[in-house]
Amino acid sequence: MKTNWIYALAFSLTLVACGESPKTDNSAKENKKSKSAETASKDDNPLLAPVNYVGALGRAKNISEKKINLANIQNAINQFKAVEGHYPKSLVELVKEGYYAKLPAPPKGKRYLYNSKTGQVGLK
Repeated sequence: MKTNWIYALAFSLTLVACGESPKTDNSAKENKKSKSAETASKDDNPLLAPVNYVGALGRAKNISEKKINLANIQNAINQFKAVEGHYPKSLVELVKEGYYAKLPAPPKGKRYLYNSKTGQVGLK
């Protein structure tokens, strides 16, 4: 008898939990639907999955190489400062003094920016 009561209570709670949720602003829902429809048409096509994957790998590789190159150059600058007692006047001085074999080429359309007063290097 007790188990029937428990099943009835569980069934009632399930019905209540599955009831309609409170009304919300419909314009917000429509905006979310239209945005998700736009991205779904671009990214959710299973035929384009390999292309999207390869593209994402290429972008990640480029970003990683950029960060690694900047970190390596910054490390060479810090080594130069530790040994020489001052920052190099230019990035070319790192190569001339043997702290860096050859500066890596900056990403396409970018160039290295170096501040000889602070020893910071970046991309522009």
